[in-house]
Amino acid sequence: MVTIALAGNPNAGKTTLFNALTGDNQFVGNWPGVTVEKREGAWTGDKSVHILDLPGVYSLSPYTPEEEVTRRFLVEKRPDAILNLVDGACLERSLYLTTQLLELGIPTVVAVNRLDLLKGRGQALDLDFLSQRLGCPVVALSAAKGAGVTEAAQQVVAAARQGEPPAPKPVFNQRTQRALEDIGLLARDVLPQTGRDWYLGKLFEGETETDRALGVGIALRQRLEVIIAACEADLGADREEILAAGRYAFAGELARRGLTRGKGGASLTQRLDRLFLHRVLALPLFGLVLLGMFWFAVCLVGGWTQGLGEDLLTGSWTFLGRAHPGLVPLLAYGLDKLSCSPWLTSLILEGIVAGVGAVLSFLPQLAALFLCLTFLEGCGYLSRGAYLLDRLVRRFGLSGKSVVPYILACGCGVPGILSCRTIRRESCRRLTAMTATFLPCGAKLPVIALIAAGAFPGCWWVAPLAYLIGGAAALFSGWLLSGSRWFPREDLPFLLELPDYRLPRWGELLRGTGRRLGEFVKKAASLLVLASVAVWFAASFGWSQDGFCYLAGSGLECSLLAWVGEVLAPFFAPLGWGDWRLAVAALSGLLAKESIVSTLAVLCPGGLPAPLVTPASALSFLLFNLLCAPCLAALSALRQELASPRHFRLAVAYQTTLAWLTAFGIYQVGSLLGRL
Repeated sequence: MVTIALAGNPNAGKTTLFNALTGDNQFVGNWPGVTVEKREGAWTGDKSVHILDLPGVYSLSPYTPEEEVTRRFLVEKRPDAILNLVDGACLERSLYLTTQLLELGIPTVVAVNRLDLLKGRGQALDLDFLSQRLGCPVVALSAAKGAGVTEAAQQVVAAARQGEPPAPKPVFNQRTQRALEDIGLLARDVLPQTGRDWYLGKLFEGETETDRALGVGIALRQRLEVIIAACEADLGADREEILAAGRYAFAGELARRGLTRGKGGASLTQRLDRLFLHRVLALPLFGLVLLGMFWFAVCLVGGWTQGLGEDLLTGSWTFLGRAHPGLVPLLAYGLDKLSCSPWLTSLILEGIVAGVGAVLSFLPQLAALFLCLTFLEGCGYLSRGAYLLDRLVRRFGLSGKSVVPYILACGCGVPGILSCRTIRRESCRRLTAMTATFLPCGAKLPVIALIAAGAFPGCWWVAPLAYLIGGAAALFSGWLLSGSRWFPREDLPFLLELPDYRLPRWGELLRGTGRRLGEFVKKAASLLVLASVAVWFAASFGWSQDGFCYLAGSGLECSLLAWVGEVLAPFFAPLGWGDWRLAVAALSGLLAKESIVSTLAVLCPGGLPAPLVTPASALSFLLFNLLCAPCLAALSALRQELASPRHFRLAVAYQTTLAWLTAFGIYQVGSLLGRL
């Protein structure tokens, strides 16, 4: 079996190329950091060829988890060959990583992507010149259109089977090269033969991890420091700057001589950025885009479909001039004809159908929201939002890259949390993961819609207010916790790729939307069924005069659920909703936030209970469930991302405390204003 590693910068098109090579259907996002874990697949042209799609990185310096994943695999596992995908639109910057990959001594093929874009600009590649200077085969392709993909795969498989390492021309100037040769002589006893140039560079940088891996002792390190210090003095720069400047100079020369100048005039991306990155208009436009997304999903689509789910579920619907009963009446009729026992009929109708159906009725709104998020990712505007808000959110101890997880969390908290891996600062990465679920996800949208329709009928501002408060809670948490011993401040540069604008294909939009919606439905078909059945059982069984028995739909106050709710109710009484049914609904949100709606549908079939009719208590209930600890799936992702049990416990405690205090303040102030 031949193992090929697919490596390149973020947003260079690796996922598109990986899909073309393996036939996989991974979603292709037009923003950096879509791939945060390595993926594996077999080449469709030869099943014995194993292809790994590594996370996109700008260099092999392990500042972020994805850089750590990519570096460890390449350095320690050493694949048979590397297919280095280079962005032809940003050739100089992309070739910086190429210089590091070539130092590893692994057979490499450089594939310059976006050939169609270069042709559109009137530019041409000198592949022979690039191949000669890089010392390895160089091919051109268009991963999106499939042009040159097979040729690139054939080249890299041939290179892997030949096993010839690349032989690039010297990258660094003579003074730096002489220092590296002197280091090689001193460290010849510890230097491995494979990847020798890579280890020489790391010894020159004085990287502690490399010293430890090679067994460089104190005496040898002191002798190496003499050589490095002399080189720094001669060149007037520090060691890392010397190597970086050499690589950029080499990459710049290749880009200038290997790529002809194109047609004059500004590109479409440049013209659009004059508007969307305008110093005055950019932020208002970004706010309008997000507001428009939520208005389209919640108000427009929600308004169109309002009542449709209820008609299909419990009422009747008309088709071709004839009235047809909804699902519940139809099932009730069928179960009655089958002479099912009362408890089984209640389980199916009041437990499963009523619980799950109440959540699935919001699918059109969720589909609209997921479609908008997929479009923002695909067109390239999402990364602009991160760039625009970087200066603002940095004041709160966050990073511009925190914006991407926050926006993704509006679809689902799990990918929002996992996308934090692209943030370079560890404390900021943890802080963003901890606060990403403050933004209402798709699972919380049914809760928002339920409260808005029940307590604030006709009020369009409820959903935007929920998102606004979620964002404010995230920023406030960043300001409060950043700089503490739990989340120390780190001064690292903000690096983010601004991809070219492009109009996503309908296939990409449908796949991205379908993937997110499918995950939601899958959860509804599993966790929600279990939650609804558990709630029904606890609400339908309890102790009566005859002992523990089925309560036959009456006597809820004697049920198991009532007992649990009565224990929890005092905790929520200061928030304005001490009703045991609401306490149980809030608790069920730990399993899945949408189960709050299904639980209330089981316990309160006639509508919202009395405490939620008043605006203050309704907002209090809504905000507590939006800000408290997320569902189990998101908690699992959070624990994985934080990689620290202490930070995980702190995150859950902080989320719950902030939710309780916020709901308490809203209810108390709202009640006071209501009396004035």
